[in-house]
Amino acid sequence: MEARMVEDVVRSFGFLTLGTRMKRVGEKLQADTQRIMDELGAPLQAGQYPFLAAIDRLGPLTVGELAEATGVTQPGATRTVALLVELGMLDTEQSADDQRRRIVSLSREGKRLVATAKRDVWPRIDAAVTDLCGDLDGPLLEQLAAIEDGLAAAPLNRRAAKVKS
Repeated sequence: MEARMVEDVVRSFGFLTLGTRMKRVGEKLQADTQRIMDELGAPLQAGQYPFLAAIDRLGPLTVGELAEATGVTQPGATRTVALLVELGMLDTEQSADDQRRRIVSLSREGKRLVATAKRDVWPRIDAAVTDLCGDLDGPLLEQLAAIEDGLAAAPLNRRAAKVKS
């Protein structure tokens, strides 16, 4: 029995399934990034590094600020921070001005890991994604930023309400 080619309906529906398609691309990029990291002996999951990178770039942050800086929900950020504290990559302390807030910073091990990642891991991943996107027409990162800004300004449900049936 001959295998038949099945249409990729997510691709063929265009804008209707853009979110699904972007998620699919994101998951593939994340899996491929993890493969590179595994080959280089990086000890964390790909999705955990943006937390370390945010603190490295911005300095100590509250969990809420870290959620905002990484675009993750506050509960998701709380879970990731707890895991990274457990793994010894982050330290937390109570805020001096508000005992309900925790300030998150890189531990000594977290600083070492970020330095290694900046030197050995992140440039390889950046180069690979740049190679992937190199022949594309148009400024992809600017277009993605415009989509993110557009969604922040007016979510799809508000936009759909303006469309006449």
